[in-house]
Amino acid sequence: MDPKSPEFIIDPPLKILGFVFEELSATRVAGHLTVTEKCCQPFKVLHGGVSALIAEGLASLGAGIASGYKRVAGIHLSIHHLRPAALGDIVFAESFPVSVGKNIQVWEVRLWKTKKTEKPENKKMVSTSRVTLFCGLPIPDHVKDAPDELKKVISKL
Repeated sequence: MDPKSPEFIIDPPLKILGFVFEELSATRVAGHLTVTEKCCQPFKVLHGGVSALIAEGLASLGAGIASGYKRVAGIHLSIHHLRPAALGDIVFAESFPVSVGKNIQVWEVRLWKTKKTEKPENKKMVSTSRVTLFCGLPIPDHVKDAPDELKKVISKL
């Protein structure tokens, strides 16, 4: 695991699970994950908490970018699990803003799955989420450079 990789700098918990970012902007955050043992519950399907982690991670990144790289915090997460994603499936995730205000943002996050042997257009929805975030929190002194690090990574994607 490379601590200098974009995924590790952007969101270490998602990186540890194998999530790969494909797009980062104020209007869309997207990426994918192969379902492995690391993110499964005992019945070898994607853990619902991992789906929630992806939802909050993607929405938080998008809200941070949309707020001008200010610090954000999730204040509400609502998730509907529609079908399981099994061990070996590829899960695609996409997040986009529903409402972008000065202090509050709401983001929609959708997860789809497909088998490695299937075409991406054959994907099926796994979950849908709404994440509400508070924006513009003060940045603590010990992480004042976090927005600059994020900007560098986004410019490379």
